[in-house]
Amino acid sequence: MKNIVVLGSTGSIGKNTLEVARNLKDKFRVIGLSSNSRWELLSEQIEEFKPRYVALNNSQLAGKIKSSFPDNQVKILTGNNCLEEIVLHEEVDVVVSAVVGAVGLPAAIATVQQGKTLALANKESLVMAGHIVMSLAKKNQILPVDSEHSAIFQSLQSGKRSEIKRVIITASGGPFYDLPADKLPDVSPAQALKHPTWQMGQKITIDSATLMNKALEIIEARWLFDLNVEQIDVVIHPQSIIHSMVEFCDGSVIAQMGMPDMKVPIQYALTYPERMSLSVQPLNLSSIGSLTFKKPDMEKFPALRLGYQAAREGGTMGATLNAANEVAVQAFLNGQIKFTEIASSVEKVINNHHYIKNPCLEDILSADAWARQETKKCLM
Repeated sequence: MKNIVVLGSTGSIGKNTLEVARNLKDKFRVIGLSSNSRWELLSEQIEEFKPRYVALNNSQLAGKIKSSFPDNQVKILTGNNCLEEIVLHEEVDVVVSAVVGAVGLPAAIATVQQGKTLALANKESLVMAGHIVMSLAKKNQILPVDSEHSAIFQSLQSGKRSEIKRVIITASGGPFYDLPADKLPDVSPAQALKHPTWQMGQKITIDSATLMNKALEIIEARWLFDLNVEQIDVVIHPQSIIHSMVEFCDGSVIAQMGMPDMKVPIQYALTYPERMSLSVQPLNLSSIGSLTFKKPDMEKFPALRLGYQAAREGGTMGATLNAANEVAVQAFLNGQIKFTEIASSVEKVINNHHYIKNPCLEDILSADAWARQETKKCLM
């Protein structure tokens, strides 16, 4: 029996994680949950899983949880360090980091420093500080939850890291890939939130529409699998059946396939190196008919180009790109800027920031804070 903490338990990945834990309750005990604002759903999760610890940054919402559950039933953690605090408890074995954005970085560092297993969906931790997080981690201590990185990780069971020629990350292309470029400035947040194949949270869905999600995944893959940027390719695959591929030095290409369902990579991260039964929609290739692939258009979707730039330059570039994007995406969702202004704002900020090649954590956090302020100025 392993004790797990689910950071971001009320989001899409978090809810899927709890479904996996529910189905494997003889293997996993949920002892910690966290949420940003969805306290009512969090209350339902507390009622069902009876965790020992709950983290809520918002003290007002924490008060609502406290009024529903006595102190001797669950310990409520609040404040800016509550995610770090929850993962530090000695009895925690596995941390599923399903929070969105830079907020996940301190908890990721604390998890690996404590020698606990990190099931990572919060790609921003590696985008911002991959060199720090990976230097602290032992082999297979960080297990990828992103479907693309899980696919690479699973495909790598067929060979050694040293035998990799390249990895091929697939992208659905989002809802606008075939839309004429001159129509992109006029798309609405509601249109951008209609992803053709995946059900995800708002921020990651917008990132999928701009291809910024793939940009972040390039940086994550570079650190997670110790690759040169030249070893990472992206291909548009609208059906989202092949989740990613690895090409080895002998020309063999191993792909991980399946219907789009986040429970598969989540469960593999939790049960690795074993596989366990999971009830998912079976893959029926004859009914799908055909799988198609396209070269990504980096002129139409410049976010992808920015991802390669940040992965190549490293240093504080990833933290700056991520922070600028978080602010720009929220501005688009609020109706303040056009869809195409997300990537153009990010590019402006990363090209003007004070670049540090070998940053410490303080440098990274400073770059993050600066980029947020600078992006807000750009959008005024």
